[in-house]
Amino acid sequence: MAQTHDTMMKPAIEGLLDRAESKFSLVTLAARRARNINSYFNQLGDGLGHMIPPQVSSTARKPLSIAFEEISVGKIVKTDLPDEAAEAVLDLPAGDAELTE
Repeated sequence: MAQTHDTMMKPAIEGLLDRAESKFSLVTLAARRARNINSYFNQLGDGLGHMIPPQVSSTARKPLSIAFEEISVGKIVKTDLPDEAAEAVLDLPAGDAELTE
């Protein structure tokens, strides 16, 4: 039986692990999305409109909590880099290529 802990976080991390390959990829995905949500809220008054708004109705106030809620309902998923981004990584000098692995 899986061990569960009483946590203040909703949804619980244990329930989100099936949405990602590992804890690291889950946290990385949530952190990137939280930065996007934070940028969206920061640019609201500017009228720029180039950031994607939160994809769920949430009572949470913190971008990371909103990001975890989006991941739990399947609105945010991990994708691979486009081909041209992968080619750009291959064009790095030898010392910098190790940093991307």
